[in-house]
Amino acid sequence: MVILESRVNSGWVDYNGHMNDAEYARVFSLAVEALMEHIGLDTAGRARHGYTIYTLETHLCYRREAHEGQPLSVELTLLDRDNKRLHVFFKLNDEAGNLLATSEQMLMGIDSNTGRPAPFPAPIEETVAALPQAAPSAWPELASRTIAIRR
Repeated sequence: MVILESRVNSGWVDYNGHMNDAEYARVFSLAVEALMEHIGLDTAGRARHGYTIYTLETHLCYRREAHEGQPLSVELTLLDRDNKRLHVFFKLNDEAGNLLATSEQMLMGIDSNTGRPAPFPAPIEETVAALPQAAPSAWPELASRTIAIRR
């Protein structure tokens, strides 16, 4: 499921002539915002429900360079969920479908009034439940990786 389409902004390009590593994180952050909008947590939804989503953990993998003006798309795979968390995997692709980067994230639902974790409000839960979830056997190859020096 494509959750976001964008282009490499000129301000995202660094001294190496390609998109800076921090800007990949920005694109994935925009993808989280697009997911929030998709499930009903846009500005009005956050105010109505007194609810938001925080990112607890992120694992980024860089695969290819992206260059100024290049079209980008972010695909979402829902790996797992419970009543207040989403385990998601994003793939950042170029216009030809080449994989540029991935971001695996754990997202937590938060009661905006208390600043504490809380179950999804009922209308949000219904929308989240309708998201297609990948079976563990169909998880992307780059999901659930650890960082280590291979010996």
